[in-house]
Order: sequence, then C-alpha cells, then structure tokens
Amino acid sequence: MHSDTDLHTHSTASDGQLAPAELVALAASAGVQRLALTDHDTVAGLPEAQAAADAHEMELVPGVEISCQWRRQEIHVLGLWVDTDCEALGAALASQAARRMERAERIAHKLEKNRMPGALEGACRIADGGSLTRPHFARWMVEAGHAADMPTAFRRWLSRGKPAAVGIQWPEMEDVIAWIRTAGGAPVLAHPLKYRLTATKLRALLADFAEHGGQGMEVRSGYQVATDSVRHALARAEDYGLLASMGSDFHAPTRWQPCPGRLPTLPKGTQTVWDHLPPGGQFGAG
Repeated sequence: MHSDTDLHTHSTASDGQLAPAELVALAASAGVQRLALTDHDTVAGLPEAQAAADAHEMELVPGVEISCQWRRQEIHVLGLWVDTDCEALGAALASQAARRMERAERIAHKLEKNRMPGALEGACRIADGGSLTRPHFARWMVEAGHAADMPTAFRRWLSRGKPAAVGIQWPEMEDVIAWIRTAGGAPVLAHPLKYRLTATKLRALLADFAEHGGQGMEVRSGYQVATDSVRHALARAEDYGLLASMGSDFHAPTRWQPCPGRLPTLPKGTQTVWDHLPPGGQFGAG
C-alpha cells in the first residue's frame, strides 16, 4: 500500500525538473494528500505550489532543505511547516544563496580552464532564477556536448576530487536547526542512511541532532526503501526520541527515482512528525 504523504520533493525553484505546479499535479494524480516542497536553500517555489495545492484540495507543507555540516561532513536538514515570512529564515537563506553563487563562480572558472567556456551563464539560464546547484552545471555540460549524461558529468568533473569540484563552508548543523525552529518549523534530518557513516558515527550524529533541537528523521526516502533499512532507521529514531518522516526526494520523473505517491506506508504505530503537529500548525521555537 502506498503512502498519501510525501515530505521531501524538489521543483525548478532548485534542482528539480518540474515547476512547482506540475509537481503538485503529479503528486495529486498519484493520490498524495500531504506534500512538502523542500527545495534546496530556497522557499521561492512555495507560492506557486500552494496555489496548485489549493486547486487540487491537497495539504501543502511549506518546507526547505538546508545544507549544513556536522564534523566536516555535509548533511541536509529539512525544515517542515516553516513560516516563510520569518525574517531570520529569509536572511539565512540569502546567505546560503551567496555561498552557492560563490561556488558556482569557482566551478565555472575551473570548467573554463578545461576548455568549457560559458558554464556560469549556461547554468544560470537552466536554473532560471532558482537556487543554483551542481546539477544545473551537469545539465549544461550535457546540453553543450561536454558530457554524455548527468552521471558522467558528475563522475568525470563535478564530484569530490574531480577537476571542477569545489567545496562550500556550509553553516554548522546546530545553526541550521535554530533557523528552522525560529521559523516555527520542525527540523528533520534528511536521508540519514545516505551519508555512509559508520554505525558509531550515525549514532553520534543522531545524538547531536536531537540534543540541538532536531525533531525528526527520514526513515524512508527515495534512496532507501528496503524493509530492513526502514526497520533499522525506525530503531535509531526511537533510540534518540526522533519522530519519523518520509519522502521521495523527487527531482524528476525518471525510472531511477520514485515519484511522489509511490512510497510504501510506514509500519502501523510509527510515531510520525505529521501526527505530532501542534495545534496552530507550527512547532515553534521552544
């Protein structure tokens, strides 16, 4: 049985390939009743998504996926049910956009040195005002004939240790958790099993996440749907008092990614983040 809830998706406001309204329509056609739009470091797609959700009589969860670091490891934290009018969150996301632009300029410089001029302009054109990400460069490289496909672009040029790889000094995890809570949102650790941490380091991450005010973790995501993985993630969530969340991490309608509405339901009795939403619709900073 498929779940009617998907709390992790992306649109053209960041590195997704469907406009917010198209994403909502796709989710609605698959039977999704509760959808979070969680673009990377931006909430720009939410007004369009909300209008579409209203038309489809769907609950839209205002969200964002924020990049940060924990012990020098890049991780992602979802902010769910955030107040998009929160000035502090707006300032924080503006700082993230500046970090992304600085990285983009450095990536473009490296690609130009490797006989690929026009990368920044091409990536910005593809992003079309959205949050600038490495997949935009990968798409441009394919379009310009510099790579056969996006996986090749990453494997040959953009992944860590490759000629056009550029790191970012992301903010610390505890700061990002504070941003989300200040905006009335629930901080949820995105795809924790994707980081390939040892069991000891994963436990340390979850302990720190909970200690600094994190409230949930994804126990089922587009990258990990096997029953054993879900059972393992649920056990770790319970160990640290974290509520369960789930999402497809949808970016594009391809055969490699699950679409919204295609994730199995969580086991009966699971303590979920959406079942513990306080009256009034926000978690608050307390």
